[in-house]
Amino acid sequence: MDRVNASTPSASSASPADDPARATFAALRTPEGEQLLAELRDHDPAQELATATRLRRTHPAELVSAALGQARLRQRAVAKFGAGDAYRMYFTPNGVEQATRTSVATHRAARFAALGVRSVADLCCGIGGDAIALARAGIAVLAVDRDPLTAEVARANAEALGLGALIEVRCADVTEIDASPYDAVFVDPARRGGRGRIFDPEAYSPPLSWATAAALKAPRAALKIAPGVPHEAIGPEAEAEWISDGGDVKEAVLWYGEDFTPGAFRATLLPSGATLTAPAPLPAPPVGPVGRYLYEPDGAVIRAHLVADIVERCGGRLVDETIAYVTSDVPYSSPYVSGYEITDRLPFNMKKLKALLRERGVGVLTVKKRGSAVEPEELRRRMKLSGPNAATVFLTRVAGAPTMLIGHPLG
Repeated sequence: MDRVNASTPSASSASPADDPARATFAALRTPEGEQLLAELRDHDPAQELATATRLRRTHPAELVSAALGQARLRQRAVAKFGAGDAYRMYFTPNGVEQATRTSVATHRAARFAALGVRSVADLCCGIGGDAIALARAGIAVLAVDRDPLTAEVARANAEALGLGALIEVRCADVTEIDASPYDAVFVDPARRGGRGRIFDPEAYSPPLSWATAAALKAPRAALKIAPGVPHEAIGPEAEAEWISDGGDVKEAVLWYGEDFTPGAFRATLLPSGATLTAPAPLPAPPVGPVGRYLYEPDGAVIRAHLVADIVERCGGRLVDETIAYVTSDVPYSSPYVSGYEITDRLPFNMKKLKALLRERGVGVLTVKKRGSAVEPEELRRRMKLSGPNAATVFLTRVAGAPTMLIGHPLG
């Protein structure tokens, strides 16, 4: 979420009137500001200049600019929070970008609630997305962020959604917070800096090592990390969970405490909630020839290194030891994979593919790739497709050789 470095001085401890950004935000929460935001709910960004010109006739220019900016952020936030919440909440640009989407935050809050957790210290709370989900699960939350503006936005969101009684927002350095009175700790370190996304976990703010130490001190804890984190960076004390929503991997969470299995790996698929687990890393799955069926595991399954579990369940094998495509000779149905029936296998050759698609009358082509540098849009452009039929082509490697597999989805 929208956080500053937890170990550096805060932007300001002065009053909002002495901080232009906070003063502007305070103006948005006045009756005049709220009226502007309500009027701009459904505004068309393409007409923003005309809208701004009209509104500046009756409102201060700075307030109009701030309201238009907030209206844009609310429109962007609908994808994560839904229209019902997004148009009542307040956002910062980084807050929209980094906030946990509601479905994922709700899943995590439900895990805490199911364990009887009644209070959580949310460290690095950002604009409050996770705090909101925890409060809606009936959990009292201390939400902490170092940045004064971000803390004010989180407080405003708690009040706007009627959760102020359950969410206490505190502007403070998370490394100085005593979390011992709380049943659990949730830490969401900042993973973006001035130059963009941060890939080194020790460059998170606060660093992963500090966050892990804080988690280990608590009876129960969850630590949100980037889904691409190397497995070797995950300590043996954690149960690691990768979460996808609608097929897109959104985040990884490290769980700590007596209710979790140290060293275990978990893949959770939303919105279904289907969960695949393994108590420890699995051995490498077998590799073999392409069969009649091909299975594409969900991204969370791949990130959690649970593809071998899918291979065992379907009695199949990998098409290549470095590629997460599973193949078998019999059909297999599972929420953890998308299945396809393969009709053709060709060495990588654009001309042969074009001829085959023309022969089959394929006008709609879905292109999937793993282990190939070819861009799907470029391939579709070169195929010059026409015809009433549809097909799926997989650009991949089979036993190390560039290969094209053609088929269609099962079911």
